[in-house]
Amino acid sequence: MKKFNLFNEIIIVDKQELLNALNSAKEYGINIKGEIKYAPFYKKEILIYQGKHSSQSTNTLIRRREPSLAEIFGTNYQIVEDDNRVLIKAFSNWQELIKVNTSRASYDDTTGDGVDKFADEALEAIGWNATEFNINYRTLVDILEEECEGTLFCIEQEEPYQFSGLGFLKNDKKAQEVLFNYCEQEIKNMMREDPLYEKDKCSDDEKEAAKFFKCI
Repeated sequence: MKKFNLFNEIIIVDKQELLNALNSAKEYGINIKGEIKYAPFYKKEILIYQGKHSSQSTNTLIRRREPSLAEIFGTNYQIVEDDNRVLIKAFSNWQELIKVNTSRASYDDTTGDGVDKFADEALEAIGWNATEFNINYRTLVDILEEECEGTLFCIEQEEPYQFSGLGFLKNDKKAQEVLFNYCEQEIKNMMREDPLYEKDKCSDDEKEAAKFFKCI
């Protein structure tokens, strides 16, 4: 998986497309590629902005002043207008972007507790059964991030170290295959090499998990 670290990224948006979205009075978003998207959003869309702009009604005797893009986006965004482009830095709005994107993420790694669930039901079944053999979600997430395609949408800085992230897998089926194969091999090794996990010593829950991974 590739990291998209909001601390470092500048998102470039076509200015006219952005103005069209603002004038549409429709709910829209800007994704990490700088593309304008309209609701309803793709199930794995990663947005650095989501909103709907409505022009304020004014008295006809008062000259109307349209707000600048910086005013529209607010203080949590850094906006630079450069001819036909708009450059956006969004890291200060990270907390709000967690709320915006969590429902579409494959997993949530934004809390101190770490990942404890996968959004995909088949992946979650793998994660749940793997815990019976002390294979934790952190281990599984490391495997996914190493071997699968997708995006880790995150805030990461070195000093002092800080990390919060949302994982977006490109292909859930591929991720299921990768994790299942990993767990199957690990559990077979445990049952073969660790006396605590010999078949006759396994608990009922461990035996069910072993059957799930086709180890018995």
